[in-house]
Amino acid sequence: METDPEIGVFPAGYTANRRGTPRLCDPSYMACVFCAISSGELSASVVARDERFCAFLDARPVFKGHVLVVPREHVADLAALPEPMAGPLFWLARRVALALEEGLGAQGAFVGVNNKISQSVPHLHIHVVPRTKGDGLRGFFWPRTKYQSDEERDGYARRIAGALR
Repeated sequence: METDPEIGVFPAGYTANRRGTPRLCDPSYMACVFCAISSGELSASVVARDERFCAFLDARPVFKGHVLVVPREHVADLAALPEPMAGPLFWLARRVALALEEGLGAQGAFVGVNNKISQSVPHLHIHVVPRTKGDGLRGFFWPRTKYQSDEERDGYARRIAGALR
């Protein structure tokens, strides 16, 4: 087993990437870091765990207290999340957000999901980041854009609405 001074011992099949984050050595290995944490195979600072979900501190937090909420069952992304799990998963994220206020004195929380693009681990996870006024984060983490016209905006709305049918 390989070890890392900040993360601990990696189970068989895992190593660290260049940033020190655990990753699979062999992509054919049928496990993932978040599955290993959820099962207890890989240690993490767990704040909640039940038969369906696990919530633990992010190893590379935006701010101290940054929590990841994951299904214990491997779910690659939002599209793969079974509908009956959606409500309970976000209910736990809500509870964590409230706990950041009560337990850490946060004034609120940023709650977000990267879906496929920018998803550092291919296992669905909800980021719950403690926030305070003046903490340095401004709006979203990416630049904003504008529609060139009302017609362009309405065209995007039509295409999305059509895909929802």
